[in-house]
Amino acid sequence: MPFDFNIDTDWHKLIVPDHLDFDVSFDKTRVRDKKYVINSDTDEAIAIIGRSATARNHAEFYNRVWDTIVEDLSQEDLQDKTYKFNSARNKGWSMLDVTFPNVKTTVETVKHKTEIAFRMIAVHAIDGTASPATWFGGIDTFCTNGQITGDWDMVRKKNTSGFTVENFMRELRVAKTNFDLQGKRLQTWATTNLAHVQVDELIQKIVKSERKSRKLHDLFLDERRMRGNNLFALYSAFTNYSSYADARNGFELRNTGNDTKAVSMLAREQEVSKWVSSPEFLELAA
Repeated sequence: MPFDFNIDTDWHKLIVPDHLDFDVSFDKTRVRDKKYVINSDTDEAIAIIGRSATARNHAEFYNRVWDTIVEDLSQEDLQDKTYKFNSARNKGWSMLDVTFPNVKTTVETVKHKTEIAFRMIAVHAIDGTASPATWFGGIDTFCTNGQITGDWDMVRKKNTSGFTVENFMRELRVAKTNFDLQGKRLQTWATTNLAHVQVDELIQKIVKSERKSRKLHDLFLDERRMRGNNLFALYSAFTNYSSYADARNGFELRNTGNDTKAVSMLAREQEVSKWVSSPEFLELAA
């Protein structure tokens, strides 16, 4: 899976990596209503899509997103940003993941304190597998767990008719305004004691899968030692699952022979978003 990581001291710049910065062209297939999507730089066929479908290049999309961010956020917000690009399906699918460490909130338990930084994800595909979309969330600067969680980040836009700057600008403003509210929500979770909760049974109700529930309970026990016996520790166990896929947490991804790890990890974040929005979880946080 191609991966690029940049820490850019030039606050207003975003550099799309070379392997994603290529023009897109099309070619006919032998199927009447289908066409090839071609990487014009390499003349490689990336995917087959519908004859009437369109596909813009990745760099054009991400530059439009970034221009809007620079216009709407302050220089202080953008200073010290970090970002990474992931790609999948032979570069037909791509994702930009940006962290803004200067837009942050603090969450403190009886045993531990951490900062949560503002985060944005943008997804773009030219292979017909996803519409342009953006999500907002946070990333734990202590353990680097990232997560799009709860109602507050569901201002995401799934653009079935194409990305629009106006809609994205509204989403960005709403997300940044609500970030402080999310910090207060996380702090409430940090002070929600689980001493009288059978956490293993709770996880089973939320997650359903017995095998996955057992592993998540083990992660919770690890988080509890660090953060205390509270709802934020359970949340951190969930975000560990959506942030890592190796021996550290026992949730390795199967090697299917396709470069789809980034797609699978985003799906995990969406899965966790449902868990922490479930009635069982929210009832504890009420």
